[in-house]
Amino acid sequence: MSQAPRRGGPSRAESCRAVPSSAEPGRARRMLRAGCRAALARRHMASALVSGAGGRGEARPCRAEPGRAAQEGLKQTPLDALHRARGGRMVPFAGWSLPVQYGRGHLESHLHTRRHCSLFDVSHMLQTRVYGRDRVRFLESLVVGDIAELRPGQGTLTLLTNERGGIVDDLIVTNTAEDHLYVVSNAGCADKDRAVMEGRAAELRAAGGDVHLEVLDNALLALQGPSMAQVLQTGLPDDLTKLTFMTSTATTVFGVPGCRVTRCGYTGEDGVEISVPAGRAVELAERLLGCPEVWPAGLAARDSLRLEAGLCLYGSDIDESTTPVEAGLLWTLGKRRRTAMDFPGAAVIMEQVKEKPKRKRVGLTSVGPPLRPPATILGPEGTPVGTVTSGCPSPSLGKNIAMGYVQAAHSRPGTTLSVEVRKKQHPALVTKMPFVPTHYYVAK
Repeated sequence: MSQAPRRGGPSRAESCRAVPSSAEPGRARRMLRAGCRAALARRHMASALVSGAGGRGEARPCRAEPGRAAQEGLKQTPLDALHRARGGRMVPFAGWSLPVQYGRGHLESHLHTRRHCSLFDVSHMLQTRVYGRDRVRFLESLVVGDIAELRPGQGTLTLLTNERGGIVDDLIVTNTAEDHLYVVSNAGCADKDRAVMEGRAAELRAAGGDVHLEVLDNALLALQGPSMAQVLQTGLPDDLTKLTFMTSTATTVFGVPGCRVTRCGYTGEDGVEISVPAGRAVELAERLLGCPEVWPAGLAARDSLRLEAGLCLYGSDIDESTTPVEAGLLWTLGKRRRTAMDFPGAAVIMEQVKEKPKRKRVGLTSVGPPLRPPATILGPEGTPVGTVTSGCPSPSLGKNIAMGYVQAAHSRPGTTLSVEVRKKQHPALVTKMPFVPTHYYVAK
């Protein structure tokens, strides 16, 4: 899920500079490839879980025969055949068959997204429309955000919380210019999110409220990178410069009607997510991929891009055991909602706001072996102070980046810690996030 723009950048500390030098570009590239391969292979092993993502190896056409995913009980997106035809290496992810990478490989795909533009299939995400006169009241009974303040066409990242203050899921909620709210949920949380929303809607209706849900079978395409606007504008009847970060419009895209274009994404770059009728998804994807600027990209690049942007992965960096305050997501709480304390877990969350949390999510940079979850983070005395929740070599920076939770006393940027990797301690520096500056298209 997307987050709002943040300031920050790479650490200035000498101890965390990349080992490879400009005098050894070949060696640097080999080291980075090896690190990415190892880190992403570990994620692929856990890809059946919510937190899994990625895999690394020599690119080659997918060997899986058509229908193999269905035989294995995996769901397929409308673009499944397209992925296989283009050499996508398919892996299980949150119950779906999705491409982890294509022929050019993860590293090239990542860097191409930063420099040009890539197309990601995110059709596994749950898309829901919420109708009825009580739709805002309904959603605000579940999430921490101020949904009532959203202007028509405006969206926000918000958090679905439980009574303990834990994060059930992170959602993007848009107040459409039509007659409904549009909600996008994480694939791994789809079943529980749907159960929570349907249960609450039934309660409201029983009390005389007016709310009902429609789950969409649309595909969802994410076009991400600095060339996005140049590519997409030729297929839109509307002026894309008027669509700013976290705003949305219903429109026709390259002749395909019934689409919703939302300017957001999970890479830190300027981008859009396009909800498109499932039967026209391949047509639209092929049209976009027909532009030389656009490459298809998979889960591996999506994971390393989001980590460079300092964005959380549900199931790894946030879950029902973490609160918005601990996760550094306090900004998602609307001012009115904080005062009213009318969202699930409000008492726990607002107590943490007042007393400060005992642990915090932080960014880490290091050299040496990649910092992979659940590696132990050690304080100056060599005692455990936290745990790594996400980590990989950064293709953009040429050094390791990671996120994790540490005791609040060790969370200040610039603090030197260490991480235990293969029973050895390696220096790591608490670093402001995002690790790579974001380029969201915001109103000036």
